[in-house]
Amino acid sequence: MITGLLQFEPEFGNPKSNTEKILSLLEPVEFDLIVLPELANSGYLFTSFDELENSSEVISGSNFVNALTEVAAKKNGFIVTGLCEKSDDKYFNSSLLITPSGKIHTYRKIHLFDTEKKWFTPGSDSPAVYEIEGSFGKVSIGMMICFDWFFPETARTLALQGAQIICHPSNLVLSYCQRAMFARAVENRVFTVTANRTGTEDRGGNRLEFTGQSVMVSPKGQYLIEAGKNDEVVMTVEIDPLLALDKHVTGSNNIFEDRRKELYKL
Repeated sequence: MITGLLQFEPEFGNPKSNTEKILSLLEPVEFDLIVLPELANSGYLFTSFDELENSSEVISGSNFVNALTEVAAKKNGFIVTGLCEKSDDKYFNSSLLITPSGKIHTYRKIHLFDTEKKWFTPGSDSPAVYEIEGSFGKVSIGMMICFDWFFPETARTLALQGAQIICHPSNLVLSYCQRAMFARAVENRVFTVTANRTGTEDRGGNRLEFTGQSVMVSPKGQYLIEAGKNDEVVMTVEIDPLLALDKHVTGSNNIFEDRRKELYKL
């Protein structure tokens, strides 16, 4: 299964430009599953609700989503992308799974980071797992967004539902995640695909520098993809998702069967 990620620097408040750049990067690439960064259509550092309104999109009429749906159909591949979503009078930091047939599944970020709490409504649904199918067979994938990684329960919830690949659109500014995804992959015996963005945003007296260095990690902790800090790039690798169905660390230890749920105070 050809799986990978796209890393780039979005232009704040310019969904049209961001769409064009993503399409250009994806044009020469063949993939079964590709993951894009968080808020890939809009950029990150909002200073007003007017900016949020101008950059957000309703999924059903989104030019950004329509363009990626066309790519998914053309490539016969699945795309996971971050989206600045508007729904009724609310705004969500969302991730979409776009299928070649045009069906779209939506996950809304449940753990909002820092100033995101000013602009977005947190998601109210538990992270779910979806089955995708192609020449690679049937594979179960889940989605989480950026700061969700900080809460191990998020990835574990997806793994317990059978996720083989956890897709992780991100706009990372802290230094921890790329190393921590080793643990998320190993402790759940899943593939993790963290698609980060690059560049800086300096707006409203605040400045953020994004860490780039997108990574893909195997169920045994191998770093299969490592992008540079400033690269605008698509990187893919051939994986065997069946490896994520084996939850044994040793012949005597299964990470799910060995759980002592009766002793955990959560």
